[in-house]
Amino acid sequence: MGDDRRQQVVDGRTTLGIELGSTRIKACLVDEDLVPIAAGAHEWENEFVDGRWTYSLEAVETGLRAAYAALVADVEAQYGVTPTTFRAAGVSAMMHGYLAFDAAGELLVPFRTWRNTSTGPAAERLSDALGFNIPLRWSIAHLYQAVLDEEPHVADLASVTTLAGYVHRRLTGRDVLGVGDASGVFPIDSTPADSGPGDPGTRDYDGAMLRTAEDLIGVGDLRALLPEVLVAGDDAGALTPEGAAWLDPSGTLLPGVPLCPPEGDAGTGMVATNAVAPRTGNVSVGTSIFAMVVLEHPLSTPHEELDVVTTPSGDAVAMVHCNNGASEIASWARVFGRFAEAASERTGSTAPDIDTVYATLLAEAEHADPDAGGLLSFNYLAGEPVTHVEDGRPLLLRTPDARFTLGNLVRSEVHGAFATLAIGMDVLHGEEVQVDRMTAHGGLFRTPGAPQRLLAAALRVPVALEETAGEGGAWGIAVLAAYLEHTDQHLADFLADTVFGGDAVHVAEPEPADVDGFQTYLGRYRRALPVQDVAAAATRPEATPASTDTSASATTPGAEPTTAGEPRLQAEKEPTR
Repeated sequence: MGDDRRQQVVDGRTTLGIELGSTRIKACLVDEDLVPIAAGAHEWENEFVDGRWTYSLEAVETGLRAAYAALVADVEAQYGVTPTTFRAAGVSAMMHGYLAFDAAGELLVPFRTWRNTSTGPAAERLSDALGFNIPLRWSIAHLYQAVLDEEPHVADLASVTTLAGYVHRRLTGRDVLGVGDASGVFPIDSTPADSGPGDPGTRDYDGAMLRTAEDLIGVGDLRALLPEVLVAGDDAGALTPEGAAWLDPSGTLLPGVPLCPPEGDAGTGMVATNAVAPRTGNVSVGTSIFAMVVLEHPLSTPHEELDVVTTPSGDAVAMVHCNNGASEIASWARVFGRFAEAASERTGSTAPDIDTVYATLLAEAEHADPDAGGLLSFNYLAGEPVTHVEDGRPLLLRTPDARFTLGNLVRSEVHGAFATLAIGMDVLHGEEVQVDRMTAHGGLFRTPGAPQRLLAAALRVPVALEETAGEGGAWGIAVLAAYLEHTDQHLADFLADTVFGGDAVHVAEPEPADVDGFQTYLGRYRRALPVQDVAAAATRPEATPASTDTSASATTPGAEPTTAGEPRLQAEKEPTR
């Protein structure tokens, strides 16, 4: 196998995927069977600059080069050869946000990431005008808010794109987006057209909504500002000599590699979990947490708790996105990990590693009281739009008679991580959306048992773990790049038959006692939500520098929610081990 893979590298028969997550940039190389054979990664963190969360374009360039160089080094170490070309490649990144350029391609303002929620007025007006929920983090909300705020850069604006779109443009010269990423920029028309049975619809920005938004925002040609929309399998250009040198300054990488449409992390998460067909869905748990459900039918009405985005093929997907995920669980794990270290120092024994700490804590949760014994945990390091919390505070609450045990503490934290997601998913239950099963991915699920079982109880649907899901978004975009040679199949069939055909799947069914316990917990959680406003008001710094950004994270710069390097949170916006 090693010799065969070595020859595949030499012949350029491998496929490259790169994903820029919120805490890590990862490169993944797969062989002809789409099995990962090498990887490289680079840790990075967002910065809080002038009241907004951002990454510099210099950090993007440095991080991409470092991740690619690490992948090349891994190939050289394993196979003794250096890759010079690939069968295909693809780029994925965090969705949403705002990258604005002038006609010369110069960045006008620092990149505004998905975490910035200062776009409330724009999102509300757009949602009302379009009859479609526009979340705070969508690119069109950032654009319109800049217009409302009369920011000087708007006069020079020539193009707007996402992080994946920017990187793809640097590599190929093409200003395009995959439809899944584009669906976080502006609403997509996913309904079948009238030209005949089986017509896939436009899979493009909704034309009527574009005209309405143009009138509202006051721009002459909104479509001209936005990237061209492509679906999975479309030709998205090839690596240019300039692009090859940008990614690999050594000059070893050759131009000409075909690239698939650049996608968002939600789309690659769907691919990595085999969840692009109707009635399937996935849950990604990391620094944030989100669930995706592929819809059979359009929703009856807009819901502010739900984004409507698309699969990489352009099928409509309901998305529940929560700003806060497993960070608080990670904080508790660090505390208990340090306790174990301190105890081992006193006794001269060996301290457990972080995976053992997690496994021990989660095993306690598995045998705890179903409702966490009366404990209540909020994981709100940042504001949470789903529950209308503008400025979050992590909290642990209990009544004097609550059963304060280690198991109940950990179960409460796990319940707390899933509670906001469950509130959003309840809206889908109200729409009578049918889900056969959800596939979970992210670092929290490296420990089998409690996380999967408790998520099934929280969502009241079976939850699956696929072996390949752990490979994450970099692998997912590599699969989409490989799909360029399989467009005779629908993407869902390609995944089911070619990619996941032999994968082992473990499914956890919702246990009635767990479901009842979580519903009891969720009732307490809903009733206690007003405590968040009180806690934020009581602990807000007395003198906060003036800022135009009213996001929760912006008002508490000392409580930056990303957690670079935490073993269980590397997956955020990049669900992989």
